[in-house]
Amino acid sequence: MQKAGFVYVMTTLANSVLYIGVTSNLSQRVWQHRTKYYPNCFTAKYNCVKLVYYYRFDSIGDAIAGEKRLKDRHRAFKIDLIKKRNPNWQDLWEEINE
Repeated sequence: MQKAGFVYVMTTLANSVLYIGVTSNLSQRVWQHRTKYYPNCFTAKYNCVKLVYYYRFDSIGDAIAGEKRLKDRHRAFKIDLIKKRNPNWQDLWEEINE
C-alpha cells in the first residue's frame, strides 16, 4: 500500500507570499514551517507560517505530480483555488490537527 501525500500552500499573515509544498506528513511539515525548524528555508525567510490550502492524494507520487502542476499555474489561479476552499484565508492548522 502506497503512502498518501499532500500538496499544501503556506502564506504570510498578510497573505502576500505563497509557498507550495508536498509532503507525506502534513501536520509535521506545517509545524516545521510554523516554528522555522529549518531557518534558512524559503518559508522561514519570508515568514510563511499560515496554512491556507491542502489537498490529499492517494500516493506521494500523485502528490508530487500535483505540486508540479500547481507550481506551473499563474498566481491568480492559485489564489482562486485557495478562495474556493478557504474564502477567508483562515489558518487551517487547527483543522489538520483535530
